[in-house]
Amino acid sequence: MANTAEEPYRTARDGAENLISLTIDEHRELGREMKATARRLRALCDLIISVYGPGNRAAFSFLKALEAINRLEQDLATQAMQDLPGYPSNDLYL
Repeated sequence: MANTAEEPYRTARDGAENLISLTIDEHRELGREMKATARRLRALCDLIISVYGPGNRAAFSFLKALEAINRLEQDLATQAMQDLPGYPSNDLYL
């Protein structure tokens, strides 16, 4: 299936998992990007909470986004364990 403007990415419901895994270098790069994204999102969340308070709807959404990022990092660490048996893959994402 080709990616088009209407279909910018595949989703889990599109079919079976791809049998091609990320390389160690690709996992390292993705891990760095995920950690940087999480740090930036945390800083923005802290800013919104300090300005609007923890009961604000935007603050709540930021907290939910952080939870989702943390869950994604855990899922990526699990995937890296499958892709790189014997490598301490938790260090890549967590």
